Amino acid sequence: MERTLSIVKPDGVAKNVIGEVVKRFESNGIKIVAMKMIHMNQAQAEGFYAVHKERPFFGSLTEFMTSGPIVVMVLEGENVIAKNRELMGATNFKEAAEGTIRRDFATDIEKNVVHGSDAPETAAFEIGYFFNSFEIVG
Repeated sequence: MERTLSIVKPDGVAKNVIGEVVKRFESNGIKIVAMKMIHMNQAQAEGFYAVHKERPFFGSLTEFMTSGPIVVMVLEGENVIAKNRELMGATNFKEAAEGTIRRDFATDIEKNVVHGSDAPETAAFEIGYFFNSFEIVG
C-alpha cells in the first residue's frame, strides 16, 4: 500500500470544504490513516516548502500557507499518489478537469484548495514533516 500527504489549504478550510474533500477521497477508495488541523508559522511553512526556496512564488506561497489553519492528512491506497493527484486536478484550476477538487473550489493558481505529494520520495518527506509514527494508524 502506498501513502501520500494531502493538505486542505487555508482557502479550503475557510470555504468549509474539508468534509467534501474527505468525502471525495473516501468515495474513491482512499483510506485516511492520519488527520489533524494545524496553523503553521512562517518557519514551518518555509521548512516544508524549502524545495521551492529559489522560486519566485516562495514568499507568497509561504505567506498564504500561514494565513490560516490547514488540515494535513495521510492517505493510503493502491497508487494513491496518482489517484490523489487525479482527484485534485491540475495546479491551475482553469486547466483542471471537470469534477476535480480544484476545478470545483479553487479561485487562484496558489489558492487552489489542496496540496498532494507528487512522488513516493516527496510523500515520505512530507508525511514525516507533519506526522510521527504514533499518529498514523493502519
